[in-house]
Amino acid sequence: MELGLLLLRLLLAALLIGHSTQKLFGWFGGTGTAQIFDTWGFTPGARMVVLAGALELAGAVSIAAGFLLPGGAAVVIGTMIVASVATAPNGFWAQRGGCEVPFCYGALALILTVTGPGPWSVDHALGLSTGLSGPLWGLIVLLVGSAAALPPLYRRRRVLKARAQSTAR
Repeated sequence: MELGLLLLRLLLAALLIGHSTQKLFGWFGGTGTAQIFDTWGFTPGARMVVLAGALELAGAVSIAAGFLLPGGAAVVIGTMIVASVATAPNGFWAQRGGCEVPFCYGALALILTVTGPGPWSVDHALGLSTGLSGPLWGLIVLLVGSAAALPPLYRRRRVLKARAQSTAR
């Protein structure tokens, strides 16, 4: 189980690093992300891409190291909620541009919060792993991540509503 938690943390962190570097550096086919963000209503797209990429990278580092894991998980969950809402109109499955990938990343971050980072982590080395994990911490992290997702989603809603009104004129 110890090795399994480490591998799960490292796998999720690697995927999040790939996701963030697509946004921040255009790696792995990530060019044009600012235009996509603008289309989704996250304006200005270029700034929002940097913010999303930086948050994903910070969450990835926290999860990889198992350092203050609930904080990193909350960041990942909040970011993935925003991404899930933007892609949900395409359905669930990724092949149609749906929310499958951000949903899974957020769910894995939540699961790691409930289980804890395991003994091969900074939190464990500092004696924090048992105090910062479990179902209550999972609920707290889910609530904090959800609350953090509300401002960009509210702003997106306003942008999309204004666009719809200007198009109707």
